[in-house]
Amino acid sequence: MESTIAREFRLSGVGLHLGENATVRVMPANSGDSRYFVRVDLSDAPKIPAQINAVGQTTLSTELRVETARVRTVEHLLASLVACGIDNARIEVDCEEIPLLDGSAKNWCEAIAQAGIVYHETTPVAQSSITPTEPIWIRENDSFVAALPARQTRFTYGIDFPYQAIGNQWHSWSPAEANFATEIAPARTFGFAEQIEQLQRSGLIKGGNLTNALVCSHQGWVNPPLRFTNEPARHKLLDLVGDLSLLGQLPTAHLIAYKASHKLHTQLAIKLAETR
Repeated sequence: MESTIAREFRLSGVGLHLGENATVRVMPANSGDSRYFVRVDLSDAPKIPAQINAVGQTTLSTELRVETARVRTVEHLLASLVACGIDNARIEVDCEEIPLLDGSAKNWCEAIAQAGIVYHETTPVAQSSITPTEPIWIRENDSFVAALPARQTRFTYGIDFPYQAIGNQWHSWSPAEANFATEIAPARTFGFAEQIEQLQRSGLIKGGNLTNALVCSHQGWVNPPLRFTNEPARHKLLDLVGDLSLLGQLPTAHLIAYKASHKLHTQLAIKLAETR
């Protein structure tokens, strides 16, 4: 049975890359509508489906696009909706980028919990589940993503950075065994002090600051404390959940990523869509 939120909610904040203020209004949607964005700041209020075939660029965030309309940095909100069990939602946004809030999905999950969930009385013909029967691997140099056959959904993510404060980290999470809102959602986005100026010159992370992102240098964390000892690995897992939500439902598989990116995440989603 499909679900939507019981009441609408709004959250506002600054976008990570564009640095512009945005307000998001998440509203109930009809059965079968799935999750979709509406750019209410544009004259024709175009709809942009939260689907894998709408993915645009994937540089340090995931962008969705329909013709010239686009919405960027959607992964934290979408991860929250799918992990909290929201199948259908109308997401109105008055800017090109979803606000970063505190850099995690914590505020989204709290807002969804306060809004509540309602189940549709009638449900259209269900989508066939995504249950790969053979391993799927995508590699790029020493980075990879994979989907292995499994009886239940599980995510495992590994990272490795040349910063002593991070190093090699792993985290594994299963929706059936641990609560997303407490175990994954609070993990914040992170970056590196030595890269900030270069990224800003490239037109990125204009809205990033020490209140909405963890910053690491070779001397250690610039703005501790961390919420988890392996907070960066958990945040990358959060991003993967958000990117795979573009399939409509999370696959029944063991989804593994190592040193991956939004580009590899979405490439895996495309391969998984072909197994539906």
